[in-house]
Amino acid sequence: MNHPNLHATIEATFQRESRKVIAHLITTYADIELAEDALQDALVEALDHWSRSGIPTNTGGWIMTTAKRKVIDRLRRHRALQKRLPMLVDEDDEIDDEPVEIPDERLRLIFTCCHPALSQEAQIALTLQLLGGISTEAVAKAFLIPLTTMEQRLVRAKRKIRDAGIPYQVPPLHQLQERLEAVLAVIYLIFNAGYTSPKGDKLIQTDLCDEAIRLGRVLCDLLSHQSAIGEHAESLGLLALMLLHHARRDARTDDDGEIIVLEDQNRALWDKPMIDEGITLLDHAITLNQRGTYQIQAAIASLHAQASSAQATDWMQISLLYGALMGLAPSPIVELNRAVALAMARGAECGLEILEPLATDKTLSQYYLYHATCADLYRRGNMPEKAKRAYEQAIALCDNDRERSYLMKRLMHLI
Repeated sequence: MNHPNLHATIEATFQRESRKVIAHLITTYADIELAEDALQDALVEALDHWSRSGIPTNTGGWIMTTAKRKVIDRLRRHRALQKRLPMLVDEDDEIDDEPVEIPDERLRLIFTCCHPALSQEAQIALTLQLLGGISTEAVAKAFLIPLTTMEQRLVRAKRKIRDAGIPYQVPPLHQLQERLEAVLAVIYLIFNAGYTSPKGDKLIQTDLCDEAIRLGRVLCDLLSHQSAIGEHAESLGLLALMLLHHARRDARTDDDGEIIVLEDQNRALWDKPMIDEGITLLDHAITLNQRGTYQIQAAIASLHAQASSAQATDWMQISLLYGALMGLAPSPIVELNRAVALAMARGAECGLEILEPLATDKTLSQYYLYHATCADLYRRGNMPEKAKRAYEQAIALCDNDRERSYLMKRLMHLI
């Protein structure tokens, strides 16, 4: 029985369910590599079984149950069945046609991956791969290191978790704070991977943005019920930041999926209730008097969200906020954004005075948005030859098809 959309259905199911399934398998069986292999085995079986028997009503439940059975098969082959039998599901379980609800296991897995025994780079890379659904190649590119180096780091991190017996759980209260910064960073990186997809022909992966926002909500709720911590301003700030950015999702592309830049977006399409929620969360976070980077970024996003147009945006205030962000967490990316705000407030030349000296920065030289930003300011400043060269550099470094298409259109206007 061949289904005309079988491959598309399986791809959509795995994109939607894989993070939930992998989190459940890892927290149940305490072995990352075993869980990843079982999930891939379930994919192979779905391709075969669904083509013969039809697509099940609850595809997510089918994948979950099949992946569990694949774990049992692998454990048996490794003669570990008796040792792990108490942890296993009943082998006679029927394929579950009811939705599987696992509200906290993904957050628990993030806390595991953010264990201080792992380097912060390994913490972030491992979680992006497992819960962000981001390929090892894309993670390596994000860290500006060779693919083989990232593969080796991920293997070492997974084995360290296994060999050290690091538990798959939210840590005790006294250990919560030491992991919180990394957990927030991971959630925001998952959101960013959805906000601008690292590769492919889609600008936005809405499911990743929604997942990061869901995790942010769960985390804020978790912390608010811990009397020794209480409401955490930076967690609230991060949630506000993600909501304020995601509120613009429907205006960021046209009907063909092509990019619409901020200044050209139809602001009537922005999600007003989501903006209001983000601003309310930010206002509350500020009252807690725990200044931090996510709150500053959320304040910047709120100024964009409340402006009636690009021209009406308080760009000078935004540049000052980026200056404050540089004081707390200096980085070339923050300086890049500050330059853009100053260019919008005072003219392209003012922004270029900041950007041009950054050309030798190792991080920015390989960052396509640096070259794209320079190109835009050269264009605005009537320097077409410099703009052309910068656009060409940006296009060469960009992996997202939609962003590359936008940059090529900009370049063509100059030729």
